[in-house]
Amino acid sequence: MKCPYCNHIDTKVTDSRDTESYSIRRRRECLNCNKRFTTYEYIELSPLHVIKKDGRREKFDRNKIKNGMMKALEKRPINREKIEETLDCIEEKIRRLGHEEIPTSTIGEFVMDCLKDLDQVAYIRFASVYRSFTDVTNFEQEVKNLAEEQITEER
Repeated sequence: MKCPYCNHIDTKVTDSRDTESYSIRRRRECLNCNKRFTTYEYIELSPLHVIKKDGRREKFDRNKIKNGMMKALEKRPINREKIEETLDCIEEKIRRLGHEEIPTSTIGEFVMDCLKDLDQVAYIRFASVYRSFTDVTNFEQEVKNLAEEQITEER
């Protein structure tokens, strides 16, 4: 690794730590000028593409998932750290499938599963858009299903 201060090539790693997202943080020291700096090593993941409902394909964009979740979580008491953890979980589920292409319907189901555990109001908000509720009966049915699941889990 080249030193950012003196451009010398010889550096040594003084500390390595795994981070939560696919990377390793390394503290390095230049053997020439003795200055320290931090580098991050990332796993190169294969490109992932999303298959839209109309058949179009586009590059996977984690920010699109985040934007949808943020709309559903608007004015809800969930901190950003928890949202990022949830996004990491969703992306990990997607990548574990091992496919280079994934339908938006699968991603939507992963988001709904995570939102159901994170915040039930946000889950209902997201479901109403994702499942294209056309009237209040769809909304009522989803709330009823959620309530029944909660009762079953409590037993």
